[in-house]
Amino acid sequence: MFYWIMKHIVVGPLLLSIFRPWVVGLERVPKEGPVILASNHLSFIDSIFLPLIVDRPVVFLAKSEYFTGKGLKGWATRMFFQAAGQLPIDRSGGKASEASLNTGLRVLGEGRILGIYPEGTRSPDGKLYRGRTGVARMVLEAGVPVVPVAMIGTAEIMPIGTRLPKVRRVGIVFGEPLDFSRFHGMEGDRFVLRSVTDELVYDLRALSEQEYVDVYASTLREQRAAQTPSR
Repeated sequence: MFYWIMKHIVVGPLLLSIFRPWVVGLERVPKEGPVILASNHLSFIDSIFLPLIVDRPVVFLAKSEYFTGKGLKGWATRMFFQAAGQLPIDRSGGKASEASLNTGLRVLGEGRILGIYPEGTRSPDGKLYRGRTGVARMVLEAGVPVVPVAMIGTAEIMPIGTRLPKVRRVGIVFGEPLDFSRFHGMEGDRFVLRSVTDELVYDLRALSEQEYVDVYASTLREQRAAQTPSR
């Protein structure tokens, strides 16, 4: 109920009237049943506008740190992510990654929409980066359709490191659903996982028209951080 009120009465109408998003292909999102929306990731606000546009609730898996902050800021952050329909997960790797996978599968098992970012993190420079194969494993284990989604212009509205967005139009393009049923039962094959991931990212590249870089975005972030002199 809280999610519905925030989306349809409080926050949603205000954001839609200010940013006036343009949308292509929304009819490609199934009206019922489990589905994965796999999107490029340019800005923090991607997780806001995508759920606003889709009629059904969209669940994202968010860092658990967003739900454990202290004080007024921590409370406000927690309430915001709850209002956006996001679930806390531990992204530290190992067993935590397995728990994240199981959480996503549970959401899909309930017949809901799961939003994921194949790149694993926001693009540091607006380019499209190599996808993480954990996404493919979830796709194959769930056996559900995948709709690629391109977010357009969100990096210009709210770049990494900024707190307040600029008022510009947002674009959201939904591609044709992808069917990976031909790989059923092969989620343990790393070559299959890479093939599925690359096919998905290829579609995102075509929809978004971003320049593609065949490295992980997180690797680039780490390299840049290492090169930045400490003060």
